[in-house]
Amino acid sequence: MPKVYVESLGCPKNRVDSEIMLSLAWENGAEIVCDPETADVVVVNTCGFIDAAKRESIDTILSFAQWKAAGLHRRLIVTGCLVQRYGEELAEALPEVDAFLGTGDFDRLPELLRASHRRSTAPYRGAAHLLPTADVPRLRTGEFFSAYVKVSEGCDHRCSFCIIPQIRGRHESRPMDSILAEAERLVAEGVVEINLVAQDLTAYGRDRRDGTTLARLLRELAKLDNLQWIRLLYNYPRYVTDDLLETMASEEKVCPYIDMPLQHASDRILRAMRRERDGNQLRELLTRIRQAVPGVAIRSAFIVGFPGETEEDFRILLDFLREQRFEHLGAFMYSREEGTPAASYPGQVSTAVKRRRYRELMQVQARISAEHQQQQVGKILPVLVCGQDNRGRWFGRTPAQAPEIDGVVYLPGPAPVGKIVPTKIVGAATYDLHGAWLKQATVDSSTLGL
Repeated sequence: MPKVYVESLGCPKNRVDSEIMLSLAWENGAEIVCDPETADVVVVNTCGFIDAAKRESIDTILSFAQWKAAGLHRRLIVTGCLVQRYGEELAEALPEVDAFLGTGDFDRLPELLRASHRRSTAPYRGAAHLLPTADVPRLRTGEFFSAYVKVSEGCDHRCSFCIIPQIRGRHESRPMDSILAEAERLVAEGVVEINLVAQDLTAYGRDRRDGTTLARLLRELAKLDNLQWIRLLYNYPRYVTDDLLETMASEEKVCPYIDMPLQHASDRILRAMRRERDGNQLRELLTRIRQAVPGVAIRSAFIVGFPGETEEDFRILLDFLREQRFEHLGAFMYSREEGTPAASYPGQVSTAVKRRRYRELMQVQARISAEHQQQQVGKILPVLVCGQDNRGRWFGRTPAQAPEIDGVVYLPGPAPVGKIVPTKIVGAATYDLHGAWLKQATVDSSTLGL
C-alpha cells in the first residue's frame, strides 16, 4: 500500500472527515505521512461553501497537480464538498486528478488506494453525507488534548444564500451511544476538551424521535471522568431550548460559550434570507441566553452585501452590533452561489460596497472586542495551555475562546501543555489577552468567578 498524505481544507467538520479517511487508509495498510513531498498519493479534501473557499480548493488541487507532474507523487485524489457540488465539471476540467470522491463516499478511499493507476473517469457521488460511527476511529491531526466531535450531518433549513443543504443533504443525528463511545475513546487518549460540531448543532436528536436532545447529550458527556470542557459550535437559533440553557448553566464542564450565526438584524434582509426570526426575536433570544447562562460568551456571524441590502439595512446591522456587544464575531461578504435562490435576487451589491461594509463592520466590532478584552484584566481565569505558536510564543485559551477562531491568552513562558491552569490576566489587545501563569496544575472553576 502507498504512502498517503491528506490536505484538509475548510471547516472542522471537514477535518473530522479527513481524519476518518486517514484512519481508513491506515487500517487498510497505507503508511500515513505528514510531508506531501514524501507521499505516493495526495488526497485533497475540499470545501465548496463560498467563492473564497472554492478558489482555495482549486488552487490547492492545481498546486498538487504540478507536484504530480514533477514526479513528487504518483496519484492525486480529490474529495469533499467541491466534488459533491461540481463532480462532473471537475472531472472534465482536471484530467490531472486520478479520482474524485463526494461527501458521502469517502469511505471508498481504501478501494481507490488498492486499485490500479488508471484514472477514474467519473466522480463517486452517492449519498450526500457519511455519518461517523463509533467503530471507525480517527487519526487525529490536531492538538492531542482537544478534539472536534461531529454529532450530526446535513441541514433542514433553506436559507436563501446557503448551498450546504444541497451538498450535505437533510439533517441526520448520530445515535447518542455512538457519540459517547467516541468521546470515551478520545478522553482515554488524553483529550480534555471536546468541541461539538454539526451543520445545525441545536437540532441534534430531533430527527431520532426517541427523546435524544442536545441537552441530554451534554449531561451524559459531562459524566465522563477527565473530560474538562465541552463547547458548542454551529448552533442554529431555532432550537435553543430552555432545557439546553439550563444544562449549560448547571453543568460545570459545559463552557459558557455559544456559537450562533445570526446573519443579519434588518427584518427585511432576514426575510429575504429566509431566516426564521426577525430582529426583535433575535434580541429576545439573546436576552434569554444571557439571563439563563451568566457570563456566557456569544460568538456570531453576519453577512454584508446581501442582495438588496441598503445603507439603512446596513446601519440597522451596525446598531445591532453596538447594542448586543458580542464577545466574538465573524463577518462574510455575500457570495453569489449558483443554485441558491439569492443568486437570482435583484439588487446584487457591488464588490466595492461589500468590501467597504465589511471593513466598517469589523472596525465597529474591533472596538467592542477591545473593550471586552480590557474587562478581563485583573481576573484569574482557567486557561488550557496549548503550547507555542509559530513565533515561539506560549499561549492558551480560556473557556470563552474556541480553538482556531477566537483569540488566545499569551503566557510568559513554558507551561504544562494540555493542562488547565489558573492564570491572572495582566494585559489585553483587541482580540488576545496576556496572562501570568500561576503554576498550579489544576483549577477549580467555582473559585474563579465564571
